[in-house]
Parts: sequence; structure tokens; C-alpha cells
Amino acid sequence: MKFLDVRNGAGRGQLEKLFQRKVYTQEIEDSVAKILNEIRKNGDSAVSKFAGKFDHVRIKPADFKIKDSEFDMAEKFVPSSLQKHIRFAVKNVKQFAMRQIPKSWIFSPRKGVTMGEKFTPMDRVGVYIPGGAAPLVSTAIHTAAVAKIAGVKEIVAVTPPSKAGINPALLFAMKTAGVTEAYRLGGVYAIAALAYGTKTVKRVEKIVGPGNAYVTAAKKLVYGTTGIDMAAGPSEIMIIADSTADPSFIAADLLSQAEHGSGYEQAVLLSTDIKIAKIAADEVINRARDLKMSESFKNVLSKGIFVVVVKDLESAAEIAGQYAPEHLEILCKNPDNLAKKLSSAGAIFIGHWTPEAAGDYVAGPSHVLPTGSTARFFSGLSAEHFFRRSSIIKYSESALRREASAIIAIADTEGLRAHKLSVAVRCGRA
Repeated sequence: MKFLDVRNGAGRGQLEKLFQRKVYTQEIEDSVAKILNEIRKNGDSAVSKFAGKFDHVRIKPADFKIKDSEFDMAEKFVPSSLQKHIRFAVKNVKQFAMRQIPKSWIFSPRKGVTMGEKFTPMDRVGVYIPGGAAPLVSTAIHTAAVAKIAGVKEIVAVTPPSKAGINPALLFAMKTAGVTEAYRLGGVYAIAALAYGTKTVKRVEKIVGPGNAYVTAAKKLVYGTTGIDMAAGPSEIMIIADSTADPSFIAADLLSQAEHGSGYEQAVLLSTDIKIAKIAADEVINRARDLKMSESFKNVLSKGIFVVVVKDLESAAEIAGQYAPEHLEILCKNPDNLAKKLSSAGAIFIGHWTPEAAGDYVAGPSHVLPTGSTARFFSGLSAEHFFRRSSIIKYSESALRREASAIIAIADTEGLRAHKLSVAVRCGRA
């Protein structure tokens, strides 16, 4: 953990380290490119090879797909109380996504000219659901349920295989959220199968969902062959707190991101009260002792947690704008006022009783969010991500004749004679 007091300007330079977050290295990208190329060439056989190499599971192409009977059986092993909570989360995510659906529109700005936009749901999308230390039930909900509301016909889930099988709760969440087919495939080889297609796995139009550095590199490299939501890196949280904040709340919320598992997560506190900052820092250490800590968790505790004392809330807002965090909590006296001044964050959590974990699970907005300062130009996953937008343009004969001179003049200036001809021939000017 690093403790910085920048109230007098000293130590501000050290904050630059916070803004230098790498999603992955060139070495990772190079290794990912080799895997992608092999799968593009060899299809299913290469997928089987890498499933064995990276997930230590021998799997034949015939067994890639998760059978309907497995989904049906899984439901029997999920406690009714958990089923209820999963359905509650799915309902909330769908309810929020419904308000995000873009609507087609038409208007006539000039006589004889009609234009607008048409939004059409994608036909087939892939949702990546990480495996690893825990079954990410919430990611199934926060991807597939959004796609379902958008009207996507085929929602294809991929999640890493394991010798113990796919967790029943995850399978139940997939089905409840709207997944139409699923494959026990993970990591780079899963992204490749979705992007390029194989004999067994039909390619998709877009891939969404979080993943580790290798998955992120893979998504970036297949972009163009297929669409992606964003290139997201390790999770992060920033908390702005004043003297009214409860240090135990702060500590718990900082730790909530430290446990994600890559070892490169960041958790940053910006406090206007040095006493609160110090107590919260001590509380982080004390609370961490009661948690199950992996080596990656310990790495975040030592290198990825920053406690920063700032002069005032305006300074905190300035730093937050530069950092552009994935999750931004405001634990202040008048949080709504400060929220209006903040423009760069994946999700903003307002008030003492709005922990980031609520957003991760049941609040409503998707928890698939931009990281590494990319919130300055990327937005979190929404229903709109699953639509194709087409411009609509319609001219009557009289309207084209009226605007022909402008079109021809600009085409002439650009030296594009065929463009000019396509208008001139219609208007008797060729």
C-alpha cells in the first residue's frame, strides 16, 4: 500500500504512476497472435490442443458444446434461494437494458428529402464468461441478459472447461439470462473460435465480456474480423471520501477489487480528511487478514492500493478525471453535487450506501466496464452495443435536381468524376 499526501502539491508527480496502467505486454500480444493464427488455420484440432495445454482438459470437438441436458440437470443442484436471487438480478439488468434500446427515426429536413437512422439487432453474438478461481455467475447475467433484451437471436456463451465440470449455478445463470448455446472453451482459443469460426463453432458478429490480459489481447487482435465491446484490463476502483465517510466502508470497498485475481488490480482512495485516510488504510490491513488471500491478492495489497490525501473535493474531482476509473464511489456529504462534476468513469456509485458490489450483481447497469483510463472514450456495455445502426437517405427527383449543383461542385473539387456522373446522368447534365 502507498500513502501519499498531496495537499501542498508535493507527491503529485507520484500520482502519474496511477495513470500508467498497462492492459498487457507486447510479449503477451505476440504469444496470443500465434495461438490465433494456429486456430484460424487448423480449427477444431487446434482448439482441442490449446484446451489441453491451458486448461488441462482433454476435450474432443464433439464435446465442446454444453448439452441441453446439462443445463436441465444443473438446475437441480442450485438451491432455490440462489435461483431466486439470480432471477432477481436478471430482472434488474433486463429492466435497465430496456431503457437503453435505441429507436429508429425519420425526419424531413428539406422538401423531398427524407433521412434518419435504422437500428437492427445483431443476429449472433458471443459472451465471454471467465472461469479461474470462481464461477462468474454475474458476468453471465451482465452480458447475456443485455443481449437478450436487445433482441439478439443467438447468444453464444463460452467459459473455460475444468475437470470438475461447469459450475451448476453458472449454467443456471446462463440459461436464465438468455444464452441460446454454450461451449466449454476458454481463454484465447475461445475468442479465436468465436471470431473465426470452426467446423463445430459458428463464428459470431461481436464478442463481449471481461477477461484476463490474454483474452483482452485476443479481443483486440480479432477486432475487424468481428466486433468487440472494448479492450478492458484489470479491475479498478477509486473512492472519493470526506470526513463523513466510514473508514470500514472504504476499506471493504477497496478490498472488493483487490481480490479479482490478476494481481494487477488497483484500488485508490482520495480523501480530504487525513484522519479518515489513515484509519481506512489500517482497516484495509486488518480486514485483509480475515480474507482468503491468494498471491495475486497480496500483490495488489502491496503494490496496487493507493491512499491519497487531497486538499479538497475539487482536487479529488480533477484527479478522478485524469484517472478515469472503471468504478468511482463518492462517499461524501453531498455526493450528488460532486457527481455532476465527474465525467470520466465507467460507473459512478453515489452515496455511503451504494457499494460497488451492488453494481457488480443486482443494481441493473452492466458491470462490463472500461478500465485503464479508457473510460475517457469507451462506455460500459449496454443494449446499444448489440445493434447495427444504418443511416436512411431518400431523395425525390425534384430534391436531387435542386441539390445537384452542390453535389457536382464538390465531386469536381475532389476529382471524382464518376461521383459527378452518377448525379449528372440523372439530371440531364451528362
